[in-house]
Amino acid sequence: MTYTQLAVVAVPLVVLFDLYITRSRILKRKSFWNAYAILVFFQLITNWWLTSRGILTYSPDAITGLRIAAAPAEDLLFGFTMIVMTISLWMYWGKKGVQRD
Repeated sequence: MTYTQLAVVAVPLVVLFDLYITRSRILKRKSFWNAYAILVFFQLITNWWLTSRGILTYSPDAITGLRIAAAPAEDLLFGFTMIVMTISLWMYWGKKGVQRD
């Protein structure tokens, strides 16, 4: 499975995860989208820096070739899934009152 395929499959899965499994529903909140816009800005800067300097490279066979700020477009999808999953789980566990050791 390519990076593109994984990224495209992960987005709807994380949306379903947020809406129906954790029921955090952060995707329905304006505050999430405002914060996400800030995160994407910094993600693009970081991706540009890493990929334009050759610190991070991608196999041409694993990506579409579409680049945004020198990084593969798939990175935006992957970043979105990481952010949504993390916040959704954080809120879910917070509601459940998970105890720390």
